[in-house]
Amino acid sequence: MVARSFQVHHNDSTYGVDYDTGDGLEVFKIQIFSLTSIPPDEQKLIGVDENRVLSDDSDLVAISEKLRLVSINEEQQEKSTAENDELLKSDEELARMLQYEDLQRQEAARKTVPIEELEEKALVSLAKEGNSTPSKNEQDHAFLLQLLFWFKQSFRWVNAPPCDGCGKETVFHGMADALPSEIRYGASRVEIYRCNFCPIGSRFPRYNDPLKLVETRRGRCGEWANCFTLYCRAFGYESRLILDFTDHVWTECFSQSLGRWMHLDPCEGVYDKPLLYESGWNKKLNYVIGIAKDGVCDVTKRYTRKWHEVISRRNIITEPALSAVLANVTKDCRRGFTSQVLSVLEDRDEKERQELESSLHSTDNASTSLPGRRSGDKEWRKSRLECGSDESCSLSGSSCPVRACVDKHVTEIHNAFLPILSHFVKEKYPKSRAVEVLETLKGILVDLKKSPFKTRRATINSVSQSLVHQLLPSFTELLNALSMSGKADADGRFDISLAGNAVKTSLALPVALDALDDTINNLNICDNFVEDSLCLPLLKLNRIHSGSVLASGEEIPFGIAMSAFDGLRTSKWEEPNGARG
Repeated sequence: MVARSFQVHHNDSTYGVDYDTGDGLEVFKIQIFSLTSIPPDEQKLIGVDENRVLSDDSDLVAISEKLRLVSINEEQQEKSTAENDELLKSDEELARMLQYEDLQRQEAARKTVPIEELEEKALVSLAKEGNSTPSKNEQDHAFLLQLLFWFKQSFRWVNAPPCDGCGKETVFHGMADALPSEIRYGASRVEIYRCNFCPIGSRFPRYNDPLKLVETRRGRCGEWANCFTLYCRAFGYESRLILDFTDHVWTECFSQSLGRWMHLDPCEGVYDKPLLYESGWNKKLNYVIGIAKDGVCDVTKRYTRKWHEVISRRNIITEPALSAVLANVTKDCRRGFTSQVLSVLEDRDEKERQELESSLHSTDNASTSLPGRRSGDKEWRKSRLECGSDESCSLSGSSCPVRACVDKHVTEIHNAFLPILSHFVKEKYPKSRAVEVLETLKGILVDLKKSPFKTRRATINSVSQSLVHQLLPSFTELLNALSMSGKADADGRFDISLAGNAVKTSLALPVALDALDDTINNLNICDNFVEDSLCLPLLKLNRIHSGSVLASGEEIPFGIAMSAFDGLRTSKWEEPNGARG
């Protein structure tokens, strides 16, 4: 139980209400009834800072102290300009979109991203699907997905922040006034948490400036979507901040590769699954508004297959009035644009309008197998009724395409170990010496893997030079399989560098290292290392490669279908009780 003081604003009056949250929401409404004469069943209480309607007892603990009281009867009779402004939250959110256009903020965001690493992962993901020469649009699309996965791993969700003093768990204690240093970055709300072990506790400012969030890298869905949208703009993607009026926020980006807007939820690490909220989380959607630098758009129809139910909950403003307000805001955003730019945007708007209308009548099964919410504390998710019907459900596509398996490099790598092991047998290397040589070779490949993928190279040190010269004839086939070549200089050093497609080398190096580990392990348990040993399990020759695979579902973001033939043991697993992925 928490003692709190609320300021309840109704019409032109403000009422101070001291309240023990343990008494519950219904008792709170009775207390307000005694002050305003509005019956409890006609009261609609909205947190001013969160723009969230109080729905249960837990809201009284977490919501800000400033509340707005609306009589349901009055609300249905009056559709004022103030309500329209509340619907759009245009001032705050459009100002935030302008923050995303700030070059200083964009540069600060880019500096935190391992750009070359994500570029490599993007190109490798395309190469695994057989696309070794992707277009610029395809590369940009693949990079955006890798940016999403990286952000999911680098940003931290906050249920209750650890204690600033001892680092242990804290519990929510109430709200506090923001400090000047916090207000500077848009933190109008500050949550206070009490430590169970020391007197220090924690402050959790709810920052709205994405520049600060790039630094703190923590928050809840508002901070996640706010910061991720800045990252998208920093890399040149046309982006929207998406406001769901049932209390969630995410991002959309326009994919030139797909030719349409694409849903991206950084909290969940999910992309292009717009029915996740309605079908997975069981959300009762009403308004979903996209806000961009060049306008605002009602995108609710993208996120529902139950429009007849959704429309019954859209009672803040009439549909024609909503369309008019959005059109006026968009017109203001585009004031000063050239006629050519306006023509492109209007054409894109019309295509999206047609897409949204057609999606309502789609007969695909894209809504199946969508899980409940994964981000946030389990009890918090339960209180919001967002766990979904099956918590063990994984996020997978119900209709997965046949995937081409481009894995010839795996066969070439395994075959390349035959000359090396044959050399060991021919020269009568003892098993211990053969293992030592393979360990040295592994170290060289590890150095290559760590080097930048576009200029990958390694220099063999003096300790290993004699070894390399002895192995060179048998080592050449492995280098070829890695799209690399070796060359000795005048000083006797041996340089290894790229000799072909850098992406093929990125594909092949993990396979070579995995194969080396497996070979070393099998060699260690080999009883008698002779020519007859050059077969399974020590060698995996004549491996079947290339073809197609179809999976019943593909786990996002990496996909199990492609992993089936990637040549890596670490991506394989067994589920004795049946697959769920």
